[in-house]
Amino acid sequence: MQRHAFLKTLAAAAAVAATGLLNTASAQTPLEVPFYYPVAVGGPITKVIDGYAAEFNKAHPQYRITPVYAGTYQETIVKALTAHKSGKPPASSVLLSTDMFTLIDEDAIAPIDDFVKTDADRAWLKGFYPAFMANSQAGGKTWGVPFQRSTVVMYYNKEAFKEAGLDPNKAPQNWKELKEAAHRLTKKDASGKVVQYGIQIPSTGFAYWMLQTLTTPNDVLLANEAGTQVTLDSPRVVEALDFWVGLVKEGVHPAGVVEWGTTPKDFMEKKAAIIVTTTGNLTNIRANAKFDFGVGQIAGNVRKGSPTGGGNFYLFKKAPREQQEAAFQFMKWVTQPPLAAQWSMDSGYVAVSPAAYDTPALKKYGQDFPQALVARDQLPVSVAEFSTHENQRVTKVLNDAVQAALNGSKTSAQALQDAQKEADRILRRYK
Repeated sequence: MQRHAFLKTLAAAAAVAATGLLNTASAQTPLEVPFYYPVAVGGPITKVIDGYAAEFNKAHPQYRITPVYAGTYQETIVKALTAHKSGKPPASSVLLSTDMFTLIDEDAIAPIDDFVKTDADRAWLKGFYPAFMANSQAGGKTWGVPFQRSTVVMYYNKEAFKEAGLDPNKAPQNWKELKEAAHRLTKKDASGKVVQYGIQIPSTGFAYWMLQTLTTPNDVLLANEAGTQVTLDSPRVVEALDFWVGLVKEGVHPAGVVEWGTTPKDFMEKKAAIIVTTTGNLTNIRANAKFDFGVGQIAGNVRKGSPTGGGNFYLFKKAPREQQEAAFQFMKWVTQPPLAAQWSMDSGYVAVSPAAYDTPALKKYGQDFPQALVARDQLPVSVAEFSTHENQRVTKVLNDAVQAALNGSKTSAQALQDAQKEADRILRRYK
């Protein structure tokens, strides 16, 4: 109810500003503005996005922003690029921040800078967290606008910590503490079967991203800023993957490949005492966990840190200019501090600007639920999510390497050496 009241107030204020347009716009058919959004199924998030579109349209009656729910991130980029190639792209889409190089290579997106005209526009664009802009800018241009952005965090079961004699108010701070805690938290039944793993890190879909939660604290980057070169076989990357494989070998982490989608459920069902996953799962876990849980920054080793993650808004180059302009106005509207704050509370994603955290609503939320501030507080030590040209091909190579090491078909060193060779082959033309 609070969210709907907030949106009504915001819409009323915007409607006052738009009153001069109402009579003319009502006599015209609103401009249809298709907007692709990556949700595979309906549910709370689609209702929130539908609500934002409806309120924007009410305040801007000359436009009709129409969300199109296009499946997973992977399915959404395929649909968006297919539409681009057919000459009928959406005006905008939320796609992974790491899709930026792919979208540039396909000549599919327009620089956001082309639409920034006023001092207010320039102030808005400068207002986002720098860590999120690292995956939004390239070649001196801004290609994406941060929207549903994240860092990776540790969720831990405070009750399990108490039971194991660990401090329930303190997440493991480094690899040594993490491994020790995982051993103490692993529980077996009378037959010796593990009923609760100490730690679980998913390895489907985003294995490369989870590897980054170990390589970042080990102070090594997987790719250069230009997205043309990778360092997958660096000794520090091998050491990071070996740490993950070691947790499996020591029986404190599930064997083989672990599903991304079921990891939060395994945590809520007490099959894993610590999980490592996106802060985007925070609202879901808060609503459904039947026990007290903590959220901690990623455990350090040489340093602290996490990769950023999540999705940006992009503007499609072949969309009619008036649709692009409408989509740009929507991006600005939906990322203004009050809405960015509300979106963070609704979804669990990190609000994309410091100004959003200064709003009374998010300040109060952070006081009542401090777990919501952990991902934000990790931003100063966060790095850009792994992204290269030919990004889907290169990340698949790295995902396969991580899975090969975890299921024991290759050593970490061999898996990463093979991945390096294949990635070098794919990226040769960009060097």
